[in-house]
Amino acid sequence: MEPYIPDVLPLDNSVIFTPEMIRLLSDSSASLSKYNGIMTNPSLDPSIFLSPLEIKEAVLSSKIEGTRTTLDDVLRFDADVFTGNRDGDIVEVLNYRTAMRDAKKWLEKGYSINQTLICEIQKTLLEGVRGQNKKPGEIRKEQVWIGTRNSTIDDAIFVPPAPTNVPNFIENLVSYMNLDDQEPLIQTAIMHAQFEIIHPFMDGNGRTGRILIPLLLWSKGRLDSPMFYISEYLEINCEDYTQCLNAITTKKDWKGWVHFFLKAIQTQADKNSRKALEIITLYENCKNRLFLEQNTQNSLKGLDILFSMPIFSAVQFRKTVNMPPATAARVLTTYKNLGFIRTISPSSGRTSELLVFPELYRLINE
Repeated sequence: MEPYIPDVLPLDNSVIFTPEMIRLLSDSSASLSKYNGIMTNPSLDPSIFLSPLEIKEAVLSSKIEGTRTTLDDVLRFDADVFTGNRDGDIVEVLNYRTAMRDAKKWLEKGYSINQTLICEIQKTLLEGVRGQNKKPGEIRKEQVWIGTRNSTIDDAIFVPPAPTNVPNFIENLVSYMNLDDQEPLIQTAIMHAQFEIIHPFMDGNGRTGRILIPLLLWSKGRLDSPMFYISEYLEINCEDYTQCLNAITTKKDWKGWVHFFLKAIQTQADKNSRKALEIITLYENCKNRLFLEQNTQNSLKGLDILFSMPIFSAVQFRKTVNMPPATAARVLTTYKNLGFIRTISPSSGRTSELLVFPELYRLINE
């Protein structure tokens, strides 16, 4: 099989903008705007309230690539009480979170999405995990192919562009991402597919490409924060996700891919909106309970931290909330008495007490 030669961007979108696609685009755009409106609630700090969903996104995006860790594993690892044997998978997930946060800081400084940023994202993803020996952060200079285990290039399912052509295709893609005359949702759909087709790295292409989705939507003003989580839909519909991408290279079916992507945006935006509203409602209920019980300012201060950690250790809470040990202990006792949290395992020796926020944990896992 010969290396694939991708289309040069921008595409002629006349075949994409059919009446049906325009209706779907309108629906998807409305769903995304609704979600963004919830995120701009002045009483909501997305970096706190959506931290557990951010971890879930990292878990599911990594799962598409074959990791076997769970949200529970990662939360316990964060709490420094994980005793399993899949630490490499957990580090992959945490790398995903770090890569997203670092990319957010990059764009907040006013820099554009460019090849340097893309390479840094991929480099962070592979730090200390499988693939770390595959030249992380460097555009590939070798031919790769996609197929079953031990397959050769002759019986591959797909052969990405030849390495000598990759720099030109990446340059074209980056230029396309920075165009301001494109419809942002269509532009994001085409960007993601083109990135996966180019397959610019030796490893980590799928995760890098999925991180770029909310970053591009944010850079185009469709989101006020890049905290938009689409990997749940892609993981659930993984077979369709793969087939629609493959149909671009086998049938030039960009229309089918864009249709799938817009449906993913609409479905996940609606679900993210419901989830965010449920978390906000839970927060308001907890805050009202604290007011009614006339609890201290420290209990209210700790509430934001509580909502960022569905599973946590007492030591982790104390360090994060920045309170004296005795004060933090009293706050946790208040939360227990009100039924906000419960103990999973008591403290033992040097091992801190492990606690769970059951209602938040249930919302995140639904």
